[in-house]
Amino acid sequence: MELKDFQKYSLRQVNIYLDKLLEKKAKFDEQILIDKDFEFDFPKKAWEELGLEEEYKPKKNGLGEYLPNFCLKVPTGGGKTLLAVKTVDSILTYYTQSKTGFILWIVPSNQIYRQTLEGLKDREHPYRQSLDIASGDRTMIIEKSDYFTPQDIQENLVIMLLMLPSANRQTRETLKIFQDSGGYEVFFPDEDSPAENNALLEKIGNLDCYSDETGFFGNQIKTSLGNTIKLLKPIIIVDEGHKSYSINAQTTIMNFNPKIIVELSATPTELSNKLVNVTGLDLLKEEMIKLDLHINNKASTDWRHTMLESVSKRNELEEIAIDYAANSGMKIRPICLVQVERTGGDQIGQGYIHAEDVKNYLLNECNIPTDHIAIKTSETDDIEGIDLMDPDCPIRYVITKQALQEGWDCPFAYVLTILSNSQAERSMTQLVGRILRQPYAKKTGISDLDESYVYCYRQQSGRLIDEIRERLKEDGMGDIANRISETSDTGGQIPNAREIPIKYREKYKKFQGKIFLPRFVYQEENNWREVSYEMDIFRRIDWSKVDLSEIENLTLEKRKQKDQILDITASNDKEEVIKISNKKDFIAGLSIDPLFVTRHMLSVVPNPWIAHEIAEGVFNKLSTRYDKVMVEDNFVYIIEELVKKLELERDRLAEDVFRELVIEKRIQFFIQEDSAHRIPSRITIKDNSTRLTKENREPIQLSLFEQVPADDMNGLEQKVALYLEEQEKLLWWYRNLVKKNFYYVQGWKKNRIYPDFILADKSKDNEQDYDTLYIIETKGLHLKNEDTKYKESVFELCNELGKKTSWNELGIDLGEKNIEFQVIYENEWRRKLNSIFEE
Repeated sequence: MELKDFQKYSLRQVNIYLDKLLEKKAKFDEQILIDKDFEFDFPKKAWEELGLEEEYKPKKNGLGEYLPNFCLKVPTGGGKTLLAVKTVDSILTYYTQSKTGFILWIVPSNQIYRQTLEGLKDREHPYRQSLDIASGDRTMIIEKSDYFTPQDIQENLVIMLLMLPSANRQTRETLKIFQDSGGYEVFFPDEDSPAENNALLEKIGNLDCYSDETGFFGNQIKTSLGNTIKLLKPIIIVDEGHKSYSINAQTTIMNFNPKIIVELSATPTELSNKLVNVTGLDLLKEEMIKLDLHINNKASTDWRHTMLESVSKRNELEEIAIDYAANSGMKIRPICLVQVERTGGDQIGQGYIHAEDVKNYLLNECNIPTDHIAIKTSETDDIEGIDLMDPDCPIRYVITKQALQEGWDCPFAYVLTILSNSQAERSMTQLVGRILRQPYAKKTGISDLDESYVYCYRQQSGRLIDEIRERLKEDGMGDIANRISETSDTGGQIPNAREIPIKYREKYKKFQGKIFLPRFVYQEENNWREVSYEMDIFRRIDWSKVDLSEIENLTLEKRKQKDQILDITASNDKEEVIKISNKKDFIAGLSIDPLFVTRHMLSVVPNPWIAHEIAEGVFNKLSTRYDKVMVEDNFVYIIEELVKKLELERDRLAEDVFRELVIEKRIQFFIQEDSAHRIPSRITIKDNSTRLTKENREPIQLSLFEQVPADDMNGLEQKVALYLEEQEKLLWWYRNLVKKNFYYVQGWKKNRIYPDFILADKSKDNEQDYDTLYIIETKGLHLKNEDTKYKESVFELCNELGKKTSWNELGIDLGEKNIEFQVIYENEWRRKLNSIFEE
C-alpha cells in the first residue's frame, strides 16, 4: 500500500524523534552505571531538540523509569492503524534495534478489537505485510487466551491484542489477566525458590505476589499474564488513546512497565505528547474523504418520506457508479446506513421507529430485495464475516441503532439516514464519520461520488448542524467542519444557509469567464483531452529499463548482533541467585523467496509477473557476489532497499515517458477550449467561515473575488496573501484550492499539483489589464523534499513550453499574455514576490 504524503511526513517525524531518543538514552545508560541516582529525562531532552511548540509531558512507568511516549494525531479515516504498524517498524529499527520482542496493542472496544485482529492476522493485509517486513517474516499475533514462551519472544515479534476494559477495573483480582494461570510458570522462578522470587521482585518491584514474608516461602510471585507482561517491558500501542486517561486506565498501563508508548487518537487530550498532527485538510488534499457533506432535513411528519428520499438518492448514486465502473474499472456499490430508535425484539410496536419497521418498509414499499438489507445490532449481526467491499456482496442497506459508532469501516457508505429521536442529537450523529471515507482513497472526479449525504427526520436544524460539526471535531476533522451544507425538502438553500455564493469584485468584472489557464493535454486521433496519469503515462512505463544496479551492488554485512537463547536456572551461590545453564547464539535469516518479495513490490509494480521477474533477477545477482547465508541474513534489508529504489525508478521512467510524449507532441501544454481551465464566475464559501482581513481588520481589496475565507489557508499562505495586498504593481490575486473545479497541473507523477495562488500584474500599457499571470506554489522549509523538487521540475517544463507557444494561436483570443509558474519557499517569498513586482 503506497503511503500518502502526510503519512510519509509523519513517519519521518517519528524516525527523527526515535533517533534522538536513542542518542539521549545511550547517554543516560552510560551515566546511570556510574551514578544510580543520576537524573536525566532523556525522552524530554530528545523532544526538546525537535524544536516543537508542544511542551513535553513527562511520564514514568510502574518501575519509576523514564517513559518515552508520544501521540500520532490522525483523523478518522486517515489510516492510523497503518501508521501504527509503520511506527512499530521504526521503533524496532531506530530505538530497540531488534526485530523481535513483545508488543501490547490496547484497543477500547470489541468492534475495533475484531477489526484490528483481522487485519493483523491476514498475511495479505498491508498491516500484516508491514509487520512481516519489520520482523523478517517472524510475526506472531496473539490474544490474551493464547499462551507463549520466552523462546517465542526471543525469536519472534509477538503482538498481543488486549481490550482496555480487560485490564482496567478496580477489582483486578477478579480478572484472569492478573490471576495465577497455567502456562506462564516458565517466565518465573519456581515457587519453592524464595531467594529467586525475592531477587526478581527486587528487579521488578511491582509484580503481583502472594505476600507471606514471615512464612516459609516468603513473597511468592503470581504466574499470571499480567505479571508476564510487566516482566517483558513491552512496547505499548494505545488505540483511541484519549479514552485511556482515566486514573485507573493510566495506572494499569504504566504498571505494565512499558519501554515506550505510542498513542493513536483523532482527538488527543492535553496530557498527550502530540508528535504528529494530521489535519482533516491533509486527508482532503489526499482525496481520502467524501466532502462536501450534504444534509437534507425533512420536514415531513412521516419517517417513511425521509426513508424514501434516501432510497432515491442511493439508487441515483448507484446508476452513476455503474457508469463510472464501465469507464474506469473501479466498482463502487453505494450503501445507505439507517439509524433507528429501537432494535430489541421486545420493543416492536411500541411507538418507536424499529429496525424491523424500516426493513419491512424497504421490502414491501420500495421493492428492495431481502439480500440487499442487513441489520447490525447487539442481538443481530447480518454483516458478521461479510466483506462489504467485495464486488459480489449484495448489501446496500445497513440498519442499526448505535452498533456502528466506532471502528466500523466501509468506504462504500455514502448515505446516512437518521430516523432516531430528535431529542438525542448526540446519539443520532454518531454515524457521521462512517460515511466520510472515499472509496479506494481516491476521488473519482464525479462530484456525486466524491461527496456524502445525510437525510434527517424531524430534527431541529440548528442543533443538528452544530452537533454534526462537533462530531467532525471529535473525529479529528475540526478544520473542515465548516464543509457541510444543508438543504430543505425542495433542494434549495434554507434561510440559515451554510454556503453562500461569492462573485467577482466590481472592478474585475471585465475578466469574468475570460481567464483561461493551460493544462497538459494528450492528442487522441483528432481531439485533445486532459492527460491521464494511468492511461497515458503509467501504462507506458517500460519496466525492462529499470536500473537496479544500485541494489544489485548493495553492500551486505554480517549481523553484528546474534540472536540468543538463554536457559536460566537457580544458582547455589546466594549472591548470584540465578545463573545461565545454557546459552546458544545463532543467526536466524529467512530463506530467499521471490514470491515473498513480489508481494511487497506490488504497490509499486502492479504486474505480479514483472515484479517476480525483477525480484528474481536482483537476488540472482546478489547470489553471485555473496553466499546464500549472507543474502538470507540481509533478506529484509534487501526488500526495503529494492522497494525504495523501484519507487524512484518508477518516477524516473514516468518522467522519461512524459517528456518523450512532449517531444513527439503527443502531449502539449496550451490553452485549448475543451481542456483548458477557466477560473469560475463565482465561488461558494461557508457563511460562518472567517473572512481574511488585513492586520488592522480592514477588508482586503485586491482579491479577484469579493471575499476569501481564512480557514482554507495556513500561516504562510495568509502572510503571502496579505503581502500581496500591499503590492502597487499587482492587479489582482486569486486563491486556488485543492478541490474540484479549481486549477491543477497533471505531471508525470500520480498526484496532481494544485498551486496556491494565481496573480495578475498590472500591464505596462494599461493598468486595468495584465501582461502576465503568475502561478504560485508556496512551501514551508520543512516541506522542501523530493516532492517539491518534482513540482519545481514540472513548473520549469510548463515555463519552457509556454515560451514556445503563443496562446492566442489555439482558438481563444487571449492577446499577448504571458503565464509563469513558480515554487516559492518560506525563507524567500518576500524576495521572490518583490522581484515579480519590482519597477
